[in-house]
Amino acid sequence: MRPLGKWLIPGIIALPVLIGIVLLLRGNRERADGYSFGTLKAIGLVQIKGTITESDEYVRQIRSLRFDNSIAGVIVRIDSPGGAVAPSQEIYREMLRFRETAKPLVVSMGTVAASGGYYIASPGTKIFADPGTLTGSIGVIFTLPLYQELAKKIGVEFRVFTAGKMKDIGSPYRQMTGDEKKFIDALLKDTHEQFIEDVATGRRMNRDTIARYADGRVFTGRQALAIHLIDTLGGYEDALDWIEKTTGLGKNAAIVERKGTSSRLREWLKDETAAIFPALKLAQQPAGLYYMMNLR
Repeated sequence: MRPLGKWLIPGIIALPVLIGIVLLLRGNRERADGYSFGTLKAIGLVQIKGTITESDEYVRQIRSLRFDNSIAGVIVRIDSPGGAVAPSQEIYREMLRFRETAKPLVVSMGTVAASGGYYIASPGTKIFADPGTLTGSIGVIFTLPLYQELAKKIGVEFRVFTAGKMKDIGSPYRQMTGDEKKFIDALLKDTHEQFIEDVATGRRMNRDTIARYADGRVFTGRQALAIHLIDTLGGYEDALDWIEKTTGLGKNAAIVERKGTSSRLREWLKDETAAIFPALKLAQQPAGLYYMMNLR
């Protein structure tokens, strides 16, 4: 037992050094946060579907692929009519950060990629859309319900106490004042201008050129191509072919999707709820500013 005891303490002391040498020889292929650093060998996939109500999961996926040096490029499949302004802006900014890595960031539009859906697509290195895809809809919408007449009919009176004359703005139980309408109009104009400026940055186009088409109208993919809102006509497979050739990986490229189990469950529940209770989905949409296509 003495020979073993003789080497036990020096071995314990040397162990951290040996581990450090092994990590150094591996070239730090994996960081503590789980991002791998290896030879370019795969294409990342991010799928953005439905109304954009939150950004955390999408930002996490894009960021994970951005820091992964085994990822040669990313294809983002968008099938969304848009959604809330702030989550759309957060996804847009992460898309811009990915584009700054100089890796190709390809967008494939599905049935619809409009308003916030187009907003987050605009930083794409190359944007694909089918001829019949609905896109564009560069505008802002702010919907407020009004229950004043209904409350009168059922004999309900609401008493609201506030400090600050704009605190009760948008109340569903009374008409808006002239000053309140001007205030809401200023919010809409500022948010609309942010949309125009960000799309101009994303598309590397002149701001005034984008503004000509920023009245909320919807375009088909073919119409969008004619005014340079997208780059080419084609579906998901066309976009995939392009990025495989551009990265040089070819048809043998692995497709990596970083979608967590919880996000898959949320997506399934959202799809099922929308299919069974479409009216409930609309009723639950909170008041606020939306980059949202309004064809319903």
